[in-house]
Amino acid sequence: MVIFLLVTIIRTIILYLFVTIAIRLMGKRQIGDMQPNELVVTLLISEIAAIPLQDANQPILNGIVAIFILVIVEIIISVLSMKYMPLHKLLSGKSVILIKDGKIDQKAMKRVRLTIIDLVELLRGQNVFDISTVSFAILEVNGNLSVILKPEHRTVTPKDMKIKMKKDGLPLPVVSDGKIVNESLRQLSLSENTIRELASMRHTKCEDIFLMTLDQYGNCYLVTKGEEK
Repeated sequence: MVIFLLVTIIRTIILYLFVTIAIRLMGKRQIGDMQPNELVVTLLISEIAAIPLQDANQPILNGIVAIFILVIVEIIISVLSMKYMPLHKLLSGKSVILIKDGKIDQKAMKRVRLTIIDLVELLRGQNVFDISTVSFAILEVNGNLSVILKPEHRTVTPKDMKIKMKKDGLPLPVVSDGKIVNESLRQLSLSENTIRELASMRHTKCEDIFLMTLDQYGNCYLVTKGEEK
């Protein structure tokens, strides 16, 4: 009984590691962002991985080989679809314009089997609560809805008002829970001494900092331990 349990644990860990590697090789897409062929491969991988877990008599190597064959096929198809547009359209489909120039395309709605209630829900997911403010709405192949509002309902930007803004930097965590994040320092080309000096200028020590972020323009955000922000 103990041996059987140990074998099950080992098989589970091995399959977990190989499935994780397989999904990692396919890319970083979330389930909702996957193309149809990617989703099919992901579902097949989960089914294949479940077989050796449910039946201890099934060789684990068979499942591992099948998983990596699927991944290789998926990578090959992805490369080919990048080079040949007809293949890409065949596998992934194409985007559908549901609202054009403020008018709902009822034929397109029927073609994708989408009700007006479904469309309203998708618009709410894009923080659009009034369908009359929409100029274009495009249903992407991954099921997401891209929305362009009518000019009079768009948010005014500094460019519209001809206001010059400073460039935005990418804030990176340089201190996390009292520990200096060396990876961020390498990206910012900074030393640990520089971070300690910045902390000292703010009358604190790195060990007392809960979070400190810094960007390439020197903009700093700091939260000490026990402080709520």
